[in-house]
Amino acid sequence: MAHAVVKEFKDFISRGNVIDLAIAVVLGASFNAVVTAFTDGILMNLIAAIFGKPNFDALTFRLGNGVIEYGKFLTAVVNFLIVGFALFLFVKALNAMRRPRPAAPPPPEESDHDLLAQIRDALVAKTPSRIS
Repeated sequence: MAHAVVKEFKDFISRGNVIDLAIAVVLGASFNAVVTAFTDGILMNLIAAIFGKPNFDALTFRLGNGVIEYGKFLTAVVNFLIVGFALFLFVKALNAMRRPRPAAPPPPEESDHDLLAQIRDALVAKTPSRIS
């Protein structure tokens, strides 16, 4: 019984789907570092250059005795949009690289007239010329 469970587990782990999923998780974690570096190092610095702040975390207002920190929400939304747009561009570039190149157009089909002309020309080329 235990041997059957071990064999079934081994078969489950050896399936391509599980291995593909594990590879995707590892690549996703690595890609997260790339996206974070791109967002924090480039795009947020562009926002800081344009608006004067790399993030909006300090934006707040008072409501009674509480402080509403809407800047953190704005920063999270901007980060989400930036990451989403960066991923969109990345996927678009990948799709463009994988898109097959357009094939050369097929040669035009020959009509019966064209074929008869080729046969005539071939026969004329094989026939020795008669010079009188």
